[in-house]
Amino acid sequence: MNPTHDSAPPAFASLQDSFATLHAASRGQGAPDWPTRAAHLQRLRAMLMQHRAAIVQAIATDFGQRPRQETELAELFPVVTGINHALKHGRRWIAPRRRRTGLWMLPGASRLLPQPLGVVGIVTPWNYPLELSIGPLTAALAAGNRALIKLSEFSPAFSTLMAGLIEQTFAADTVRVIEGDAEVARAFSALPFDHLLFTGSTAVGHAVMRAASEHLTPVTLELGGKSPVIIGPGADLAHAAERIMVGKLLNAGQTCIAPDHVLLPAGREDDFVRLARAAVARLYPNLAQSPDYTRIINARQYQRLAGYLQEAQQAGTRIEPLADAPDDAALRRLTPRLLLAPAESLRVMQDEIFGPLLPVIGTASVDEAIAHVNRRPRPLALYVFEKDGAVIDQVLARTTSGGVTVNDTLLHFAQDDLPFGGVGASGMGAYHGQWGFDALSHLKPVFTQSMLAGVSLLKPPYGATFDRMMRWMMR
Repeated sequence: MNPTHDSAPPAFASLQDSFATLHAASRGQGAPDWPTRAAHLQRLRAMLMQHRAAIVQAIATDFGQRPRQETELAELFPVVTGINHALKHGRRWIAPRRRRTGLWMLPGASRLLPQPLGVVGIVTPWNYPLELSIGPLTAALAAGNRALIKLSEFSPAFSTLMAGLIEQTFAADTVRVIEGDAEVARAFSALPFDHLLFTGSTAVGHAVMRAASEHLTPVTLELGGKSPVIIGPGADLAHAAERIMVGKLLNAGQTCIAPDHVLLPAGREDDFVRLARAAVARLYPNLAQSPDYTRIINARQYQRLAGYLQEAQQAGTRIEPLADAPDDAALRRLTPRLLLAPAESLRVMQDEIFGPLLPVIGTASVDEAIAHVNRRPRPLALYVFEKDGAVIDQVLARTTSGGVTVNDTLLHFAQDDLPFGGVGASGMGAYHGQWGFDALSHLKPVFTQSMLAGVSLLKPPYGATFDRMMRWMMR
C-alpha cells in the first residue's frame, strides 16, 4: 500500500511529511558536531528522568499489570546507562581513526572519518517499548543522524505518551514518532531510509527486509528464535534453576532473549522441577495476588500460549505447574509451567514461545545437547551453566548464537561494551555502545597522498624501473 499524499489517511500523511522533513534536514544541514549530539542525548536523558513515573504507568497500563521495578530494571536502567555511555565515549567515537598505510604507499596516511548516514528508521515492538525505541535512538543521535520511530499499536498508552514527549523534546527535523497499525508499519518500512533497524519476529523481519531492498536500504534486524539453556553435568542445579526462572519470568517470558528451553543431564528432570518450583515460590509468593508478576500483553497472545498448552496436553506431554495459582484469561495471567520432553512436532517446540512456558529436555551428554542446538536455526541467545571451564569452552566453540551469558541469563544484553545482535535466522547486524554508533555511521575511508610518494614512479611508459619495483613490492 502506497497512497498518494493527497489521498492518504492522516497517519500516512504524517509519516510522509515527517520523513520528508528529516530527510531534507539530513541533506541540508550537514553532520552535527559533538556538542550538538551531546545536547540531544542530554535532552533525551532528562526527558526520561522527568517523566519516569508516567512512562512506567503507561507500560503497566498496556500490559494490565507490570511492576514498576521490572520496567525500571529492564527498560529505564539500560537506556539511561546507554545514554551515559554514549556521552562518555562519543567524542572519541566521532574522531578520525588512523589506520595503517601499506608499506609501498608510505609516507601517505590512511584514516576513517565517521559520518552520519542520514535518516534512521526504528521499528519498535510492544514487549520492551521503551528500551527497544530509546536504545536504537541513542545510537542514532550519537552518530549524528535524524530518526523516525514507528511504535507498536499493541502498546497504545506508551506509544501515545512517547509521541507527545518526543514532540516536546526534539525539533521536528531531528526526531519524530509515528503511531499506527500494520499498514502504517508496512509503509514505514518501504521508505528510503539510510538505515532501518527493526526489532520483532522473524516472520515480520522477512517482510521488512523485502521492503527495504526496494531502495537498497541497509537493515539491522533484531529478531528472536528459540534461545536454549545447556546445563552441564558439573553445574550447581539449584543456582541454575533459580537464574533460569528469573530470566524466563521477567516480563512473563515476553522477552526476545528469554530462555526458551532447557537441555540438562537425563535423570535430573525431577530435581529441576522441584528446584524451579521452589524458585518461583520465592520470587512470586502467592502468585495469583503477586504485584510482581507481569500479565500477557493481550488476548491474542494469551490464546496463542493457551493453545500451546492444549496441544501439548492432548499429545500426552507431562506438564508441571510451578505455582498453585489458576490461569485467568480475563486478567491474562498465565501460571508458569514446565513441559517435560515435549515432542519436537509440537508448536511449543517449533515457535518462539514468548511466554512463561519452559520445555525441559533430558540429554545423555553435553555433545547431545550441542547437537540439539545445532540442528535448529541459530538462536539470538544461548545460556550455559557449568563449573568446568573446559565444558563451557566446548559449548562456546561448537555453537553459534547471537550472544551468550554463562552461569546466568539475559545479562549479556546489559553490557554497553558488548554488541547485541543476532545471527542467521535470529537477525543481522548489532548495536549497543560503539557497535551501535558504527552501525549507524558511514566510516568513510580516506587516503592522503604525500608529495614524496615512490608509488608515483609506477606509471607509463613502463620499463625496467617499473619491473624492478614490482619484483621488490611483491616479494
